[in-house]
Amino acid sequence: MKVKLFEDLGFKRQKCEKCGKYFWSIEEKDICDDCDKYSFIGKKVTKKSFDYDEMVKEFIKFFEEHGHRHIKRAPVVARRWRDDILLTIASIAVFQPWVTKGLIKPKANPLVIAQPCIRLNDIDNVGRTGRHLTCFTMGGHHAFNTPENYIYWQDETVELCYKFFKRLGIDEKKIIFVESWWEGGGNAGPCFEVLTHGVELATLVFMQYEKIENDYKEIPLKIVDTGYGIERFVWISQGKETIYDAIFGNIVEKLKKEVGVEEIERGILKNITELSGIMDISDAKDLRELRKKVAEKVGMDVEELTRLLEPYENIYAIADHTRALAFMLGDGIVPSNVQEGYLVRMLIRKTLRHMDKLNLSLPITEIVRMQLNSLKSLYPELLEMEDYIMDVLQIEERRYRETLKRGEGIVRRLLKKKDISLDDLIELYDSHGLPVEIAKEILNKYGKDIDIPDNFYTLIAERHEHKKIEKKKEKLPEVDVQETELLFYKYPNDKEFEAEILKIVDNYVILDRTLFYPEGGGQKADKGKIIKGDKEYEVIDVKKENNIVYHKLKSVEGLKEGDKVKGVIDFERRLTLMRHHTATHIVNAACQRVLGKHVYQAGSDVDVDKARLDITHYKRISKEELKEIEKLANEIVLGNYKVESVFMDRNEAEEKFGFRIYQGGVVPGDVLRIVMIKNDELIDVQACGGTHCQNTGEVGMIKIIKTERIQDGVERLIYVSGLRALEYANTLEDILDKSSKILRCSYEDLPKSLEKIFEENKELNKKLEEMREKLAELKKYELLDKFEKIGDYEVLIECVDAEPKDLLSLADNLAIGNRIVILTNNKGFILCKRGEKVDVSMNELIKAIAKGGGKEHLAQEDVREN
Repeated sequence: MKVKLFEDLGFKRQKCEKCGKYFWSIEEKDICDDCDKYSFIGKKVTKKSFDYDEMVKEFIKFFEEHGHRHIKRAPVVARRWRDDILLTIASIAVFQPWVTKGLIKPKANPLVIAQPCIRLNDIDNVGRTGRHLTCFTMGGHHAFNTPENYIYWQDETVELCYKFFKRLGIDEKKIIFVESWWEGGGNAGPCFEVLTHGVELATLVFMQYEKIENDYKEIPLKIVDTGYGIERFVWISQGKETIYDAIFGNIVEKLKKEVGVEEIERGILKNITELSGIMDISDAKDLRELRKKVAEKVGMDVEELTRLLEPYENIYAIADHTRALAFMLGDGIVPSNVQEGYLVRMLIRKTLRHMDKLNLSLPITEIVRMQLNSLKSLYPELLEMEDYIMDVLQIEERRYRETLKRGEGIVRRLLKKKDISLDDLIELYDSHGLPVEIAKEILNKYGKDIDIPDNFYTLIAERHEHKKIEKKKEKLPEVDVQETELLFYKYPNDKEFEAEILKIVDNYVILDRTLFYPEGGGQKADKGKIIKGDKEYEVIDVKKENNIVYHKLKSVEGLKEGDKVKGVIDFERRLTLMRHHTATHIVNAACQRVLGKHVYQAGSDVDVDKARLDITHYKRISKEELKEIEKLANEIVLGNYKVESVFMDRNEAEEKFGFRIYQGGVVPGDVLRIVMIKNDELIDVQACGGTHCQNTGEVGMIKIIKTERIQDGVERLIYVSGLRALEYANTLEDILDKSSKILRCSYEDLPKSLEKIFEENKELNKKLEEMREKLAELKKYELLDKFEKIGDYEVLIECVDAEPKDLLSLADNLAIGNRIVILTNNKGFILCKRGEKVDVSMNELIKAIAKGGGKEHLAQEDVREN
């Protein structure tokens, strides 16, 4: 790649003797910096030392001065706006796929962003190599070039990077540009990796292809995609032995003091970091090799080196992981067993395991609180979530401790079935959250051993990061017609309309315009009829695909393309759906206010008889909270707030309302329909395509029927509104009326009467049990004379008119010494019991009599089942 700056400043293109890559530098070099060791440790390579906050601000300021508009960061959970990845792994991920595919315009062009990212692909290396992080900030300056609007390309990108390095005071002779290739998120292009003193600080990607399987297709946009490692810039400005000491210095020192670790010679840490910089650390073998090389270099036994290093590695990992948790929980991720919720739980448990290894008494909540305080000037929104974060961490730690207590029983039960493999250990962690190190200790206790790869948690993370939830969707026939005019948005209260049939495929009729709402956004489709002349056709379902609405009819006989028809919707059904859908927005808003900002819609279903809303929440909703949610929801109804819908540019909507508008999931397109509930204040705002009331007063009373936990981290609320709420209340009243008549008391006295009956019943059962015992005692004496001598044993075979429970009690009284008791009743129940001096198996005996089974001393069978 030819670049004007290289020609102007005398950069030479050279080939690395070690890796074979081409690179550009002013100095003559045999190898590229990517193959060289770090040479900045202990040196000053920038004009001043920067902390994290200062470097973020310096980066943004520089690019603002060079014509870039700063845009706010996105959440670290990418599933807010896309469905192909869970976490935000790069600054360009914020613009995929909508901007990069040219579907919408960028919020600014060119722009600069400092985007916190989470990557778990190197999680097992964190703390061990001196340089790996799970949580890092990618500074990006991006330009989106189109044929009509050229911003800048390679020359300007390289020049901006060079100037930023120079602004920090980095020696121009030490700046290296390595030619490479980049792929990610379905896009690809050539790139420069920019290094100094052996460390890569930035990647300059010239994105111009879409990767489809193994082929590359040129895209209409030419995108400048840059990634600057903010933490690495901080590191080289300070010259510390590890990146953790540079970024988390105060936390590292606090943890060291709490643990009382043995001080290690800083040269050892320097050697680890330098050597790891030129090694591709990807598995256990690489880490062992790194340790071995460091031990040889410092003249120390590997085991002794490991003993000294492990406390530092745990401290460094804790410092990194707790910052990642501050962002993940602060952006509202709720721990669960699926998707990003699983990943945050894994990170919490891994952090707790590191803390246990250190016997650290400092709670995880305090360490995360330190992280929040260190981030508050740049990310004040995280501090707003502090109560939620602290509550979640306490609950998750309690669950983790409970898992450890159950661990031995879990492993022991599995061992009874088979030998445990690595897949079993992964499943133990997936299903029970049992840390692999604990599982190994338990296995060792039972004389079993298994090799655990050092990248175990990386394997776990990859398994869940790439797991997709497949949504089944009915395949509609393809048609080549104009898009349907959606009348239900323009005239939501109209009941009938006239239209022309454009296409008939199978039992589907496609009209040029329609009032029928197609199923979507959790709302069921409208029903009704299409009329031609004096013949009516029932509409049983409505779907939409590619902005074309498909009306499914019971029969299409007599209809043809070009016919003029009238459509009539079942408006009572529509009205109920509108009320329930608006109620869903209201209940969601109430949940967020009562439970916290972490609440996010995980699903909904708007039907005629009732509606449901699934929300992310980390514990069961209490009765008090449920009452408060219901009360607030009805206050919103009584407030008669306006329900407005407007079509907005996607960027404008995100800029104004944030990513919370995507409550119902990912919404495609550059124009969004935004539904707002507001008066003097904004109660709720969502990107939503459903039908709604014009004000909250039209919803009528909202009554929450029940809540249930449908999966870990997701609570379901089921509710009714309007006339359905009245019907539900009437049903409850009927039940109360019938109950009060049976008990001959008023509604108010029902609890007291039921309690009295319960207590009386308990007393009667107690007396009945006493009578049974006395009857069994009497029966025992009656049966004592009926034992017969058979061989060495006394045997009783008798049919007794009693329940199985009474037969068992009777057998307990009779089966002593060398006696065998076989009892049956007239309902087909049989049991065999032996005394303590009998060595005949009752299990085998009952198998001979019937098909039952049991234990050696007692067996029983209900022959009515055979």
